[in-house]
Amino acid sequence: MTATAAIEAVWRIEQPKLAARLTRYLRDVGLAEEVVQDAFVLALERWPSDGIPHNPAAWLTRVATNRALDRLRRTVLIDGKHRQLAIDLAELEQAMPDIEAALDEDIDDDLLRLIFTSCHPVLPPEQRAALALRMLGGLSTPEIARAFLVPEATVAQRIVRAKRTLREAGIAFEMPRGQEQRERLGAVLEVIYLIFNEGYVASAGPDWLRTNLCGEAMRLGRLLAALVPQEPETLGLVALMELSAARFGARIDAAGNPVLLLDQDRGRWDWSLIRRGLDGLNRAMALTPTPGPYQLQR
Repeated sequence: MTATAAIEAVWRIEQPKLAARLTRYLRDVGLAEEVVQDAFVLALERWPSDGIPHNPAAWLTRVATNRALDRLRRTVLIDGKHRQLAIDLAELEQAMPDIEAALDEDIDDDLLRLIFTSCHPVLPPEQRAALALRMLGGLSTPEIARAFLVPEATVAQRIVRAKRTLREAGIAFEMPRGQEQRERLGAVLEVIYLIFNEGYVASAGPDWLRTNLCGEAMRLGRLLAALVPQEPETLGLVALMELSAARFGARIDAAGNPVLLLDQDRGRWDWSLIRRGLDGLNRAMALTPTPGPYQLQR
């Protein structure tokens, strides 16, 4: 694997985690995304000649956090009256050791906070989806544009406006509770579904099927199902993804070409995923007499 391919693989795995972790400390989705991107740009410059670090996640975390500190320091110097930024800077400097120590901790809560923040009702639906796909799916602007069948400039504008709106509205980086959580759940499910679909039939790149993106969507769906186990549509979406993912082993041939369902070798299907998906679908159907769209797709 080339250094560039390795960096791309690390990006897909670590970008959402690092963005979620830094958003918790910076309390600014836009700033977190910018410093994470800065870290990966530096990786593209250095790793091909210096070699890939033994712990890429730790390297990226240190670089991104240092970039965040530098930005806050510059802002405080330019605007000495900005007391809150000075407080943020002091807190981040104090938190530096904790951020690195958190690499080995479970960051699922941060990822859930990030997806609910990205799907805040203060944002229009199209901005929610674009921002979440960028922050959680690691999709580029062209990939999101192809997923929505809109110009790249439109997607870029949506993402910029979404970050600005969240910052200006002072949206807290936290898990909503009660009615607020229920109101945002539909938007969250839609975003997870879109991330899975981008992996199921990739809109860009050399691979027709991107199993890592589908796996990330399933993981987020399972986290959400554990958080709200009595929500039938959450269970229905997870079941839909699991039953679809069960056929991954038979969906492409040796040359990487798609194989139609009727022509697939069912011996290559993942029957444990099928059983898990059917169990989740049965639990979802037992919770409501009126199946929702995700349940109906199966």
